[in-house]
Amino acid sequence: MSELKQTPLHSLHHELGAKMVPFAGYAMPVQYPLGVKKEHEHTRAACGLFDVSHMGQLLLRGPRPAEALETLVPADLLGLAEGMQRYALFTSEEGGILDDLMVVNAGDHLYLVVNAACRAQDGAHLRRGLGEGHRIEELDRGLLALQGPRTAEVMARLCPEACELVFMQHGKFTLDGIEVWISRSGYTGEDGFEISVPAERSEALARRLLEEPEVAAIGLGARDSLRLEAGLCLYGHDIDTTTTPVEASLIWAIGKSRRRGGERAGGFPGADLVLHQVEKKDHRRKRVGLLGEGRAPVREGAELFDADGNPIGRVTSGGFGPTVGQPVAMGYVAIEQAEIGTRVFAEVRGKRLPMTVGKLPFVTPGYHRG
Repeated sequence: MSELKQTPLHSLHHELGAKMVPFAGYAMPVQYPLGVKKEHEHTRAACGLFDVSHMGQLLLRGPRPAEALETLVPADLLGLAEGMQRYALFTSEEGGILDDLMVVNAGDHLYLVVNAACRAQDGAHLRRGLGEGHRIEELDRGLLALQGPRTAEVMARLCPEACELVFMQHGKFTLDGIEVWISRSGYTGEDGFEISVPAERSEALARRLLEEPEVAAIGLGARDSLRLEAGLCLYGHDIDTTTTPVEASLIWAIGKSRRRGGERAGGFPGADLVLHQVEKKDHRRKRVGLLGEGRAPVREGAELFDADGNPIGRVTSGGFGPTVGQPVAMGYVAIEQAEIGTRVFAEVRGKRLPMTVGKLPFVTPGYHRG
């Protein structure tokens, strides 16, 4: 563990009794003494605090930054109002997904949050793709995620102005005397706030948040089961360079203005293939949700078969959903087996376990849309 990078909360994690594991080059807490299941349930019932400081935080400056970034992603960024954030995808020339990211219109520049494992390659990709006229600034800041149905109660006591934000809105605030950037979104399916804070103030802010009776520290284990129930992708597992946005059921991340017939159609890497798949619907596989029976979880990598024993795909994320009360998974299946209600079979330790293609997300989202 000594060669791994550390977040600004590293000492606090040890103090709280976290079990630390390697993740994306960082030493990260996978769970605390409460345990993964109870951490999951606490977040669904109250409020969880997650350290996501391993994520890459970047600023993109230069002339017409939204227009420039649209050359690398299929999202509509010119239509993104100031103070709003949008999900986007870096695509390859082959139409695969290089990374997924959040983009904030911060006025005269863009604020980007990228995946930890991709932060170096994303920075290089931006510099190559945008040229010398644009500057990419990599920030040294902490990032805390406060998630759960009682999160707004906590925030109302500490920073009531932030409670005026709605889903996917962003702003600058003072929280417990610290200048922070706050976005209202989340990776758990619950209402929540992501708080970007100067690295040297991260631990103090985390301690202050943990003083609130609703708040508990939550590790990567529960973060994964929460996002799986919310039907959200994990890069490198559910999406990667071999999957297109259409195959990944992420057509909604392709702005209407960027599709064929739109005012700024195409113009991003792999656009010909991706937009052909959008228009013609001739892709051969699709990401779907899967509901299991009994209690046995179906994990990533499990092969999927149809009722006749023919291989049709594989699971990319899976486990037991504490909120759903049964095994849940996501994976790719042949398009013929992608309809909701289709019965498929996952091979687990030599046995074929029945699963049913189900609607995503598995839980009703609690996002605050105003």
